[in-house]
Amino acid sequence: MNRRMFMKTSMAFAAVSGMSGLSTLFAQSAWAEDGIADGTATRFDFEVLKKKAAEMAQKPWGGAPGPLPDTLATMTPQAYNEIQYDANHSLWNGIDNRQLDVQFFHVGMGFKRRIRMFSVDTDSREAREIHFRPELFNYQNTNIDSKQLEGKTDLGFAGFRAFKKPELARRDIVSFLGASYFRAVDDTYQYGLSARGVAVNTFSNGQEEFPDFVAFWFETPKADDTTFTVYALLDGASLTGAYKFVIHCEPKRVVMEVENHLCARKDIRQLGITPMTSMFSCGNSERRMCNTYHPQIHDSDRLAMWSGKGEWIARPLNNPRKLQFNAYEDENPRGFGLLQLNHDFEDYQDVIGWYDKRPSLWVEPVGKWGKGAINLMEIPTTGETLDNVVCFWQPAQPIKAGSELAFQYKLYWSGLPPVQSDLARVEATRSGIGGFPEGWAPGEHFPDVWCRRFAVDFVGGDLKNAAAKGIEPVITVSAGTIKQVEILYVEPLNGYRILFDWYPTSEAADPVDMRLFLRTKEETLSETWLYQYFPPPPDQRKYVDDRQMTVG
Repeated sequence: MNRRMFMKTSMAFAAVSGMSGLSTLFAQSAWAEDGIADGTATRFDFEVLKKKAAEMAQKPWGGAPGPLPDTLATMTPQAYNEIQYDANHSLWNGIDNRQLDVQFFHVGMGFKRRIRMFSVDTDSREAREIHFRPELFNYQNTNIDSKQLEGKTDLGFAGFRAFKKPELARRDIVSFLGASYFRAVDDTYQYGLSARGVAVNTFSNGQEEFPDFVAFWFETPKADDTTFTVYALLDGASLTGAYKFVIHCEPKRVVMEVENHLCARKDIRQLGITPMTSMFSCGNSERRMCNTYHPQIHDSDRLAMWSGKGEWIARPLNNPRKLQFNAYEDENPRGFGLLQLNHDFEDYQDVIGWYDKRPSLWVEPVGKWGKGAINLMEIPTTGETLDNVVCFWQPAQPIKAGSELAFQYKLYWSGLPPVQSDLARVEATRSGIGGFPEGWAPGEHFPDVWCRRFAVDFVGGDLKNAAAKGIEPVITVSAGTIKQVEILYVEPLNGYRILFDWYPTSEAADPVDMRLFLRTKEETLSETWLYQYFPPPPDQRKYVDDRQMTVG
């Protein structure tokens, strides 16, 4: 966990839901002496969980979490970080030569939700609850009064994290912590963007809600398994849900097969499926907030989409001056995700966040999702400590109280997405002063009319062979006009750079939607570049010739 994770989840906890009344859905506990799973055995499978979620949706929401003991409620982030789980009490510590293991996060600070944990025997399908007790944790250097925690078996846990050999108990690869947030890594062991179980009213007239995962059930894997299955119960003001995660801990990536069953308590204005949350402060195309020695700062650099009709789309991310929301309509999408494709340390120079190691997250829908839209919200940010990008699928059909929905999908946490087009792809987007010939500088040929230049690099595909037929850039803009279009072969990239200048035709400062792809007369050559440009107000659309010459 890092500083940004603490700050992000602390904001979410102001709106998380309660767990009151949930205990009637579970068997009462009994102490045992044979391991950390000490509850009474009860029958469990996914059908049981779906039935519980449906029953809960018929009852009022329990509300916000209750207070924690003072010694936990007043913790600082630094003190919380000092709490260490005792690896000798990890969930699968008793399995010899195990490939996987699970440890639990302590409640405290902003993590107020008391989450219940259960261990499931895969043969008998019997589940036993794992109750909190202080001996599961090491409290040295935390100033926590552990005496206040003795006997509080209902304190629960804040979440869990999973480990895989050879890093058992040292570096985790999967983490579920805060509301319904979770993350995973690839072979760099570097966390980046987050996913959520569901999003509710992220951009609508109503206040955004953050439903909680309030209980988890872990199927016990065999010693040599590198896949484990965990079930989750979701509870919130507007809906409940049953989730099944089959998590494959592969050598170079983590792949999650997810199945959910959602039950609406009330009408929902905006329901987000497979929501993901990331950070974009500055990059090649957006330099406004790069007042730092880092060339770029971001967890993700683009939204990528593979539409139901087969179109591949690359949409670079922005750090806008004001909140922006875009909905890209589609039917039965084939895939989408927030990607971090640049893994060159030279382009970040960051030895704390290691942005060159951050994974991408790709969503692969399973089955037909029907009509809807991939929603993208970008929030202004002054730095890297808060996530400011949200993306999810919103079904077209309205969500009414009493309705039930089910979705299946796969999540790929890896440096590169699992699929890519044979077409040329967008390598980078850059923007700067325009209105003068390429190879000149404003001081040599000062432009008379203000405009903005864009440079979009395309690599891969069949561009070199297509060049003989004539590469045509197809550019459209929602406002203004395009001039000075150039096509340049860039040898270091082994690709092509498309240059064009955008000229305003009015004083409006509304966002301008831009679209570009490459073709010959016979075929499409590239994926589609989408971009949203924010022109300055009219009084800032001018060039200032500040050249000075001093005679000694």
